[in-house]
Amino acid sequence: MAAAPKLLRSIDQSLLRSNLDAHARYLAGADGGERAQMAYIDLTQSELNDADLAEADFSGARLHSASLRKAKLEGANLAGADLRDADLTGASLIGADLRGACLRGANLAGADLTGCDLRLGWQALLDNRAGSRVLRHTRRAGELDHAELTGAILRGALMPGASAVAANFREADLSNACLPGANLRDADFDGANLSQTDVRGADLRGASMRGTVTGGMNLAEAVTTGVDLANLLRTAAAVCIDGKTLSEMIDDHEAWCESGGRRGAAAILNGVDLRSLGSLAGRQLTALKAPGGNLFGLDLQGVSLQGCDLSGADLRATDLRLADLRGALMAGALLDGADIRGVRLSPLDLGKGRQLVSDLSRASMRRVDLRHADLRGARVTRVDFTRAQLTGARLDPDLAGC
Repeated sequence: MAAAPKLLRSIDQSLLRSNLDAHARYLAGADGGERAQMAYIDLTQSELNDADLAEADFSGARLHSASLRKAKLEGANLAGADLRDADLTGASLIGADLRGACLRGANLAGADLTGCDLRLGWQALLDNRAGSRVLRHTRRAGELDHAELTGAILRGALMPGASAVAANFREADLSNACLPGANLRDADFDGANLSQTDVRGADLRGASMRGTVTGGMNLAEAVTTGVDLANLLRTAAAVCIDGKTLSEMIDDHEAWCESGGRRGAAAILNGVDLRSLGSLAGRQLTALKAPGGNLFGLDLQGVSLQGCDLSGADLRATDLRLADLRGALMAGALLDGADIRGVRLSPLDLGKGRQLVSDLSRASMRRVDLRHADLRGARVTRVDFTRAQLTGARLDPDLAGC
């Protein structure tokens, strides 16, 4: 049912701009500042790209097909808003109130919806002639059907009973999200993080979950008929190799590094799941061999991995800030969503004019944060840098335009 026109107000561009300017002063704490009040306003097809609209009130507004690419909407009130087919690519919606909002067909690729409230609901308002009325947009309130959410962050999002039929959640982070009773038929969760996610009683018929991280996911009473459950990453199990735990092998490898091979032993961890280690931050692990290993989500901040072999390894969502990866072999590795700020990937000097070049060829580095990283001299043939953050990165000239 279409919204009754008299329940929505129009706004001309000059007044819209005035409201946005006043809101900017409000956020800055400057004189004349006023929080933007856009409730029940028709903003169909408006262009608000990159706008800072944190805490703004868009409750019940019509933003059908609006462009809000990279807009800042932290803590904004979008309850009951019509966001059908809106472009919210890369937008920040942290803590936003989206109760009852309609997001059918919206593009939220790479958007941050951490802690969003996406519960069902309706907007009621007072009509002078009809009394209290419910604002009903064209589609169902709380709908995410056919929405594009590739790489979106939905950690801790509240989505009980939500409808997200055929929505694309590929490589999205839904860890600790709440989706009991949700309609997720034919949704695509390939490569997504659903660890500790509550999908009790959800309808997952026909959904794809290839390579999905499901450790701690609550699937009680969920309907999973026809679900593609290939290659799920379930809870990491404790691993022992030749009578040694992973932790002992890492300790031995670190001793081997620090003693120049006089103590300990080099670790060979081909294809091993290392997630149970939790953190290797700051460890000295030069020349570690773990091709095809699973390091998903590990804390590797400041780790020394010069000359390591992590080819084909799963390093998605890892924290590799300030890590030393000079001369690392990472061909075909998965690094989607990793934080690699300040990492060193330049060649490793072996002395006497010899160098070991870092090899990232064919690696997947979608949405990677590479700010201030050093990639000079690295082999990057056929690397996927889709939506990677490269601000301030030190790059070879042929990479500068990525």
